[in-house]
This record gives sequence, C-alpha cells and structure tokens, in this order.
Amino acid sequence: METMVKDLTVGELRSLISDTVRGAMEGLIEDMLALSSDEYLRSIEEARSDYKEGKVQSLEEIFDV
Repeated sequence: METMVKDLTVGELRSLISDTVRGAMEGLIEDMLALSSDEYLRSIEEARSDYKEGKVQSLEEIFDV
C-alpha cells in the first residue's frame, strides 16, 4: 500500500520540510563558497579544457568494465 502524506503527523511533516530546506541551504552556501574561490574556478576551467582536449577516461576505462 502506498503511503500518503495524510499519514504523516504534523511533527513528521514539519521535520521533513525543515530537513529539506536545511539541506538546500547548506548546498547553496557550499556552492557560494566554492564559486568565490579563485583556485576552485581555475580547477573548473582546467577540467573543462581537459575534457575538450579528450584528456579524460570513462568510468568503464578506469574500472576496466
């Protein structure tokens, strides 16, 4: 039987919403900190360049799948 939202208590729903919002905010703050780092931005540029130049391996190649 599929669980419906109506089966949640107010406390469970409140906790679910709170955890979801907290996780989203933590992710946003982490992204903002990362994007304010010149070193991080340079690493992104380098990774994109490596990808365009074909200097990457697929997961299958790495794990010999």
